[in-house]
Amino acid sequence: MPGPVPAPPSGDDGETSDLGVALTTPRPGITVLAVSGEVDTLTAPQLSAGLDELFRAGGDDALVVDLGGVTFLASSGLGALIHAARRAGRDDRRLHVVATARAVLRPLEVTGSDQLFTVLPRLDDVPAAGVPAADR
Repeated sequence: MPGPVPAPPSGDDGETSDLGVALTTPRPGITVLAVSGEVDTLTAPQLSAGLDELFRAGGDDALVVDLGGVTFLASSGLGALIHAARRAGRDDRRLHVVATARAVLRPLEVTGSDQLFTVLPRLDDVPAAGVPAADR
């Protein structure tokens, strides 16, 4: 089972960029990047690295970014998510985003980028890739 994604080095001012990112496979056919904390200019590179790992580890699974633990989503984080959605589109895949917090949903809606993802309120709502509906 995949684990935490390594964090990039801290900024020049010695401040560490604390963004929680971890890969999991909660059930067959689904690979999840769980993200927690504030996604801003300092932590967006960690999100990008996590998204890259999601694509590498996900194989043919449904790819999910669980933003349930995100308390702030800046434009730099939106940029990383949009880049990942476009990458998924090039691979003929769909990126699922799990989110319920206004701090995440509002920036997605205001920018229209919510249309690039399948936005769902719960991880249990994500359909597994390659698993027949009767087996879900």
